[in-house]
Amino acid sequence: KMTLSLALVTLISAFGSSFQYGYNVSVINSPAPYMQDFYNQTYLDRTGVPMDRGFQTLLWSLTVSMYPLGGFFGSLMVWPLVNSCGRKGTLLINNLFSIAAAILMGTSELAKTFEVIILSRVIMGIYAGLASNVVPMFLGEMSPKNLRGAIGIVPQLFITLGILVAQILGLNSILGNAEGWPVLLGLTGIPSLIQLLVLPFFPESPRYLLIQKGNEEQARRALQKLRGWEDVDDEIEEMFQEDRSEKEEGQFSVLSLCTFRGLRWQLISIIVMMMGQQLSGVNAVFYYADRIFESAGVESSSIQFVTVSIGAINVVMTLLAVFIVESLGRRILLLAGFMLCCASCAVLTLALNLQATVSWMSYLSIACVIVYIIGHATGPSPIPSVMITEMFLQSSRPAAFMVGGSVHWLSNFTVGLVFLYMEAGLGPYSFLIFCAICLATMVYIFFIVPETKNKTFMEINRIMAKRNKVEIQESKEELRDSHPVGKQEEKTVLSSSEL
Repeated sequence: KMTLSLALVTLISAFGSSFQYGYNVSVINSPAPYMQDFYNQTYLDRTGVPMDRGFQTLLWSLTVSMYPLGGFFGSLMVWPLVNSCGRKGTLLINNLFSIAAAILMGTSELAKTFEVIILSRVIMGIYAGLASNVVPMFLGEMSPKNLRGAIGIVPQLFITLGILVAQILGLNSILGNAEGWPVLLGLTGIPSLIQLLVLPFFPESPRYLLIQKGNEEQARRALQKLRGWEDVDDEIEEMFQEDRSEKEEGQFSVLSLCTFRGLRWQLISIIVMMMGQQLSGVNAVFYYADRIFESAGVESSSIQFVTVSIGAINVVMTLLAVFIVESLGRRILLLAGFMLCCASCAVLTLALNLQATVSWMSYLSIACVIVYIIGHATGPSPIPSVMITEMFLQSSRPAAFMVGGSVHWLSNFTVGLVFLYMEAGLGPYSFLIFCAICLATMVYIFFIVPETKNKTFMEINRIMAKRNKVEIQESKEELRDSHPVGKQEEKTVLSSSEL
């Protein structure tokens, strides 16, 4: 069941970390013109000549793209940090990045320096890269198996909430104006400060304490606090079982993870899902949305409000995913989500091409954007990070998150970099490329990715072992059936298995 302790630690880590990831994704969209004016004015004050148009474009694209690039660097720090400082420790250290960046961005106008904003975007990106990997890992390791999917989607819910809050605060009438934008950028430090003060009162991941630190007593206490009852022997036993099965391998580095046959399909699956999630064009659809609404005749003064309503749809659909993931399962949500994205990209291409000739096509394109966002928010956005937690055991999970996170941020960076050129060259046909990527990802998931709902990490690992043609696990089951396995014998069988 969901206890108060588990609910609070979920909310604090998601609000303190994932929320800012979302907030900083969209925070510079609304005040962009005012920030560009500030860049110009600062340059003019320094040099006495106005900024060259090309240089301004370069500076602005750096401001936007440094965030996902920082995210990539942050992902590379996941493996060393979570193994040495723990999951909770990493989240606490990570807050220092966010608070530093918030102070720098908030004071950039007073200091008359735009370089600091670009630097802060890198620091904020490093923060988001760590947060987007460590929070799902931390919460996934703490959750009981029947709530793992729902709790695993909460970080994504807070990412969408962060995007929505940034859109609302970025309205011209609130902070998206010439005076308000430094405050808008600086606000991101507040959730971090709250997390820094509150998170130390909650337990570390019990799996980390037992399997990596070897401290059964602390792990037992942490579990009792999270579960709300004294008897946690079954879960402790399951962790010991996982620990024994991995003793042979030791901690996986990224290199050993990439070359280890026993985890081959898990690794390919997370790379495909993370690439599919970002290369399916979600950022492009958000980027294009304003123009689609404009061409549909929405007043330019109202477009900001339409963008906010799309952000709200995103939040509502992710919230729905939290409630249905445990009953419907992961596979269905992933397949249905990619299918909706694929269909809406195809229809959107048609609608955008016929917009000039058929009057009602512009409304069809609005419908496509909404359907796309519904599809992405229920499956492709939240589920892949849940699956990384579930498809890997303790020793390989940090390295797996590091690979998945790096693919996520590099794909995000690539779309940001390439989309403008794609759009210039292909126009509306660029959505056909996204359509093909959604279709390919869907086919892969259909044939390869198993359902992980309500299974222990060991059970999921056995399913994947069959796919990896590592059959040794089966001998353990047969041994159990033919005669009772002694503790020592079970240990031997488990450790010899190529998990």
